[in-house]
Amino acid sequence: MKAGLPKLVFVLSLAIASMVQFHVSPEVPQAAASEVAPSALADLHSGERGGPGSGLPTCAPGVEFLGFSDALNKTAFGGFDVVELSGLTYDRRLGTYYAVADRAGPVESHVFTLDIPVAAESVGVPSIMGVTVLKDAVGTPFNGSTFDGEGIVLTRHNEIIIASEGGSAADQQPGIRRFSLGGDHLGELPVPAKFLIGRNNLSFESLALSPNGHGLFTINEGPLAADGRTADLRSRLRIIHYEDRGGLLEPVAEYFYLTEPGRNVSDVGAVEMIALSEDDLLVLERGFVAGSGNTIRIFRVSVEDAEDVSGEPTLDAPGLAPVVKELVVDVANCPSAGATSPQVQPNPLLDNYEAMALGPRLPGGRRALLLMSDDNASPTQVTRIVALAVPTRDLVGDDDDEDGGNGD
Repeated sequence: MKAGLPKLVFVLSLAIASMVQFHVSPEVPQAAASEVAPSALADLHSGERGGPGSGLPTCAPGVEFLGFSDALNKTAFGGFDVVELSGLTYDRRLGTYYAVADRAGPVESHVFTLDIPVAAESVGVPSIMGVTVLKDAVGTPFNGSTFDGEGIVLTRHNEIIIASEGGSAADQQPGIRRFSLGGDHLGELPVPAKFLIGRNNLSFESLALSPNGHGLFTINEGPLAADGRTADLRSRLRIIHYEDRGGLLEPVAEYFYLTEPGRNVSDVGAVEMIALSEDDLLVLERGFVAGSGNTIRIFRVSVEDAEDVSGEPTLDAPGLAPVVKELVVDVANCPSAGATSPQVQPNPLLDNYEAMALGPRLPGGRRALLLMSDDNASPTQVTRIVALAVPTRDLVGDDDDEDGGNGD
């Protein structure tokens, strides 16, 4: 972490509005202290606890949540079904969000504009405000054959950058593209050759922009063939670090990231990130096994002293160490709060959470942190938004004069 920047600490608070979309549960399961790294616990307890939500039910020591809503589930807007929402970013100047929908066959690729009202101790009813079709360089709309939007960020220049795992057509490749807010194609970012692995569902699922807009990060969801997995099914992944070089974002380094063990070979992947500074990240790990349900965990990572592994042909090599990570919260330990699930889950609040973004400032010196699930247009999954809150003064790089426009 850079000198002079405060450490991130997390204090999340629960209060659920008494309306149809929100539910209250008298039972509040607590997380065992052993499930959080000791240094993460120290950070969680080092911040101010006197905000409006202090003393409310917890997901882990010091970690509370504001509530959830299923109001967008299986709805439609502007001729598009509100399904498969995979990335989320916040426009703090307008107080709105942009959510990108991932690959959907012949459906035109699109971004929804959302209103997600977050109050001091609750989350209101989210709604769709608009929809924008994404177009290629000649003005033809992308679709599921040519684009698979997954991660999204908003820049201080009012551009959106979207990571794609590649369309379903045989000649498609993962990529990162720039668009205007009107959906016009503005260009592509260079992608290191090792990540051009053809159409797939395990590449660029995430995207994170540093608060000052100088650094951009993504991570492959699943391991490259040369990197593989450990014996206990931890995926060896690569965080790609882009830097602004004279107005152009260029890849400058890669860092070794190791996931939690999987229950099977396809279980755990890294699906979203938030950049808190040029060095500090939040990483969302999502797992799923049919008949057992999802795992959803958020980790804090610093790449300040991490080794650049961009020149390493494989991460399965002696002497290579992954970045150190600390568990912030395991969402399975949150109160279910009356949530229901159409499939087996260890906690019915869980679903296929793939999107994560910082939201507005809240009373008491806090800021919203939102999770959103991708329902895969499936009757067994739900489009759900969960709202958390963190102390603003403890977010690295959260100064007004350094904000990249979206807080991601």
